[in-house]
Amino acid sequence: MIDFLIYKSILVLIIFTITLVVAMYATYGERKVAAFLQDRIGPNRAGPFGILQPLADGLKFFMKEEIIPNVSNKFLFIFGPCLAMITAMMAGVLVPWGDTLVIGGKEFSLQISDLNIGVLYFFGVGSIGVYGIMIGGWASNNKFSLLSAIRASAQMISYELAMGISIIALIAVTGTLSLKEISAMQAGGVGSDWNMWNIVYHPLGFLIFIVCAFAECNRAPFDLAECETELIGGYHTEYSSMKLGFYLFAEYINMFVSSAIISTLYFGGYNFPFMNDLGLDHNTITILGTVFLFAKIFFFIFFFMWVRWTLPRFRYDQLMNLGWKVLLPLSIANLLVTAGIALWLDK
Repeated sequence: MIDFLIYKSILVLIIFTITLVVAMYATYGERKVAAFLQDRIGPNRAGPFGILQPLADGLKFFMKEEIIPNVSNKFLFIFGPCLAMITAMMAGVLVPWGDTLVIGGKEFSLQISDLNIGVLYFFGVGSIGVYGIMIGGWASNNKFSLLSAIRASAQMISYELAMGISIIALIAVTGTLSLKEISAMQAGGVGSDWNMWNIVYHPLGFLIFIVCAFAECNRAPFDLAECETELIGGYHTEYSSMKLGFYLFAEYINMFVSSAIISTLYFGGYNFPFMNDLGLDHNTITILGTVFLFAKIFFFIFFFMWVRWTLPRFRYDQLMNLGWKVLLPLSIANLLVTAGIALWLDK
């Protein structure tokens, strides 16, 4: 029992550290990707090739003056970014970062917690995350921040419906809400244990899910909640110092966790082709699987950035029309077709 608690504590610390480091350097990656697409250099002053720029930015956030408007609700003004950051970190506990490691004859899972309602937990935590934006926008007592908070809540409601229904279609086939089991079902091999990744069976569901993920993460072209051309800075207009840093960090953590969830649900998670036919020992396969999972995650993070610097921002009416008139009917149709095929195959 003591070994289990020590291992879980170490795993929590490692995942927490990796999440923060990935989110920190995602800001550097975003600026480099933008520079590449716009034919310029990007950050190149702090350290070789600018790789110390995220550390410089973090130090700047810590050193900036803390400003709390006199007309704001001071408790909620501070609580908003804290809630956004906490909920962003909470979703990562369910991601199976790898299979199991055998240490001293004992098996240890590379997953902090394997809940049998993991998918529901993910949606629950994601739904709470928008309260950080809503609370911060309302507590600022700024009309632009309040309008941003209203936009964020409407956007969340509009796109969570389609996202949830697309996942129901996946659950109807897998028969489980556990991310660990969904990932294990996609293991690959040449023999009878061959299973295709879920993207093969649910291409439309994946398309709906990833579009909704852009909206849930407030990423362009769905970043209407922080539309600078209309709302100055959106819900964090009045924020400064590390409270602003929390909001910005939470967005990149959400992008990282969303990429991990997409990789787990539709792209095999830690599984990779022919992993069972390499003849390697279990621990080596587990480590390789974790490397492949992070490669998939980094690909989707790049995809998030690529889309941001390629497509223009939607108008707000276009955002709502896409959510209610396109994605919602498509997700319902996808569910009905998937259920019909599943019933036909069971006969």
